[in-house]
Amino acid sequence: MLNGLARDGGLYVPVEWPELTTEQLRHLRGRPYTDVAFAVLKPFVGDCIDGDTLGAIIADAYAQFDHELVAPLVQTGPNEYLMELWHGPTLAFKDVAMQVLGRLYDHVLGKRGQRVTLIGATSGDTGSAAIEATRGREHADIFILHPHNRTSDVQRRQMTTVDAPNVHNIALEGTFDDCQNLVKAMFNDHAFRESVSMSGVNSINWARVMPQVVYYVWAALSLGAPSRSVAFAVPTGNFGDIYAGYAARQMGLPITKLVIASNINDILTRAMQTGDHTLGDVHPTMSPSMDIQVSSNFERLLFDLYDRDGGAVAALMEQLAQTGAFTIDPARVAKAQELFAAERVDEAQTLDVIKRVYDRSAHYIVDPHTAVGVGAARREHPAEPQVPMVVLSTAHPAKFPDAVEKAIGHRPALPDKLADLYEREERFEVLPNDLNAVISYIKQQLA
Repeated sequence: MLNGLARDGGLYVPVEWPELTTEQLRHLRGRPYTDVAFAVLKPFVGDCIDGDTLGAIIADAYAQFDHELVAPLVQTGPNEYLMELWHGPTLAFKDVAMQVLGRLYDHVLGKRGQRVTLIGATSGDTGSAAIEATRGREHADIFILHPHNRTSDVQRRQMTTVDAPNVHNIALEGTFDDCQNLVKAMFNDHAFRESVSMSGVNSINWARVMPQVVYYVWAALSLGAPSRSVAFAVPTGNFGDIYAGYAARQMGLPITKLVIASNINDILTRAMQTGDHTLGDVHPTMSPSMDIQVSSNFERLLFDLYDRDGGAVAALMEQLAQTGAFTIDPARVAKAQELFAAERVDEAQTLDVIKRVYDRSAHYIVDPHTAVGVGAARREHPAEPQVPMVVLSTAHPAKFPDAVEKAIGHRPALPDKLADLYEREERFEVLPNDLNAVISYIKQQLA
């Protein structure tokens, strides 16, 4: 958790997956979300944190959510469900992990008498969730890089209107991939990394992925697991959210299919369908959290597809850095396709899905990211109509009012807790896409 990215630039994964037995899963059916979270997280945490403390961290994290179920399911079609992951403080699924992660940091650092500098990149939602989870905390400063003018107004303001001395926002003149590349470069600058005690809040940090495994288990149990299998469709850009579903299956959850839902920035869909992983331009869309070409967590899946051969994955990553492309071996693609499907949903289709769901589900409104997930799910679902399909609903529609208004003719209202968002003062620094400029700014602020 404290390292984030390994010193050689690689990502951490568990040496072996803990098992959730059929008996354990049956025992968890009907239990509160916090009980399911404890059962899933405890094997990964081990003896690092005692059980009572971990339980208290989990309980406090999810007490911040507006819905008592934390991640309720809503039925939107025959055997089709949306899992609402946006009932946390910043109205996005990132809260589910960040509220836990912020408290884990506070506990561990307080115990050690240490302080860290958290540095992260965001395409929109990670930043606000990370800031909300760490604002005013005693043991951390946080710097978030977001692509300048490439998030929604609500997403940006949720980051830049937080008035806390340990919170710093950087608007980078570039794309999310540029932001993420600079964060990785800072991790790999070992002198800088150690001088500021740098750690990361992106899903490159295993402790960010870990709490996301929980809601897959929660949803499956709610729909009859382990006696019944479940499928999931996930709107994803950085592959962290859907990788958590893969982790849940590796632990023994009966998942028949994981559908990767991409917008027009469809590198994951192309890679999963054909093995071609060629970088292209990042096109701004109405689902900006998915406007990504370099999906960091995809490395974690490649590691398993290549029989846990770190050297083979490192070679692919080096090839990507040098040429902007690599090709996945056909046998590895076939192996991935046993579990994963992938679909591309363009801008017109996204608007159409928002309208269809609104018209046919009692005026229920989905945000554009969720709409991409629904569009992908409905193409794949007929293959196994008896298996429930759960679409991860990743953000409250009010975070993307322009897209929603374009689809249904009116803007969704912000919840009361954010009603004054547009009146709050913004604080951020616009910086060029330059590593030295960003490092200099961070050092200046810390000084």
